[in-house]
Amino acid sequence: MKHESGRLFGTAGIRGRYLSKITPELAFQVGAAVATYLNASKIVVGGDGRLTTPLLKLAASAGLMSAGSDVIDVGLVPLPVLAWSVRRYDCDGGIYVTASHNPPTDNGLKVFDRKGMEFTQSMERELEHIIAESTWKRADWDSVGTHLNQASPLPDYINELIEFLKPVKVSLTPKVLIDTANGAPSLATPQVLKSLGSKVVTLNANIDGRFPGRAPEPRPDVLEPYLPIARDLGAHVFFAHDGDGDRLAVLDPVKGFIKQDRVIALIAKYRLSIKKGTVVVSIDVGNTVRDVVNEAGGNLAVVRLGKIHEGLLQHSDALIAAEPWKLIDPSWGVWIDGIYQAALITKLMMEEGKSIGELMRQIPDYPQARYSLKMDERFRDEVYEHLVGKLHDLMRPGAKVTELDGVRIDFPDKSWILIRKSGTEARKIRIYSESADVGRLKELVEELIKHARDYLLLKGSSDIEVEGKIIP
Repeated sequence: MKHESGRLFGTAGIRGRYLSKITPELAFQVGAAVATYLNASKIVVGGDGRLTTPLLKLAASAGLMSAGSDVIDVGLVPLPVLAWSVRRYDCDGGIYVTASHNPPTDNGLKVFDRKGMEFTQSMERELEHIIAESTWKRADWDSVGTHLNQASPLPDYINELIEFLKPVKVSLTPKVLIDTANGAPSLATPQVLKSLGSKVVTLNANIDGRFPGRAPEPRPDVLEPYLPIARDLGAHVFFAHDGDGDRLAVLDPVKGFIKQDRVIALIAKYRLSIKKGTVVVSIDVGNTVRDVVNEAGGNLAVVRLGKIHEGLLQHSDALIAAEPWKLIDPSWGVWIDGIYQAALITKLMMEEGKSIGELMRQIPDYPQARYSLKMDERFRDEVYEHLVGKLHDLMRPGAKVTELDGVRIDFPDKSWILIRKSGTEARKIRIYSESADVGRLKELVEELIKHARDYLLLKGSSDIEVEGKIIP
């Protein structure tokens, strides 16, 4: 199977439409290449609840075995549990089959090293080279790997997490509404939160790879229709996952969706109150985190979106690494863990005796916009380059351009705008922006969206969908 420019990995693993980019043949090749690259004797595999996951997991397992690696198959588990299992079963690495928050038509693969950390970019490139050149090992008949269906590691993961985050004191028994998106976290997060001592009500907690309850991406426009339920229940917080449990959205039942920057800032403030160090964040994080980290005496490091784990390797004093929806706390593990994040916030509520809305009062708030422009894949790169040109037209004296990941301009008034090509969905361009002035924010974003529409019309296409909203 040939792949354009040899590139398979995007922002977060390999991901795409089943039978287009993602096929059983590719899963086999990834398995064989991982076993070869890691010189692995034992790899743990697992997957989410998508309809194509069992097939792709078996194909990846066959590739691993064909290259001489034993396979420990932990079955259907949330993504963080697979990463935790690498360490639990003393494996050389792990493969997890998932397309995270993508639509049900998609699937993909994520690869982990022996610490449970996702592969770095350089490791991904080496893996791609093995696949492109078909240079994976081919074990003879008497040295192929074995396959073991392992009893679920979920009980051990849950018990270890509860013990790790046990509240020091309980000043509130919070009522939590948790929407697990018909996905794998249905098996873990409700039980963890209940075992910590909260009262739990679930939504979309039956696993179904068609995602009948809602779109698996926990965006504001997807989740806010559920807010009346949270209010009627008298919930202290409303959590929502994506399909595999690495992402977590947090909503205040009274005020609605809490910007991800503010959630990161809350956790950073808590960790910096215990110990000083570096907070690693992605390029699309704004002024809220910067303000909180500076005030608390910490250091801020900025990395590419989807590569926050690499920030841990660059900063030995990192306390957390975070991007919107995602958190790594290295004191727990070096993997992104939305289950841990929900449990940590619940612990804070219990110890402080405050609802999520009350906790967030200490965190600054800036109006933000987070949009996705979905279009015909043939035109995406052209539209992106056109928008980059328009973005540079917005330059003003004192403005700063950052091209670490996409193009971001920071203006002297602390407003900023970032455009980047999605690394997980081939038809999308992301537009993120922030400003203290909602009018200016709206103007910045709407101007770029109009330029995208106009350019597509010139190309004879009106195929564009705009997802997202301005969050004041």
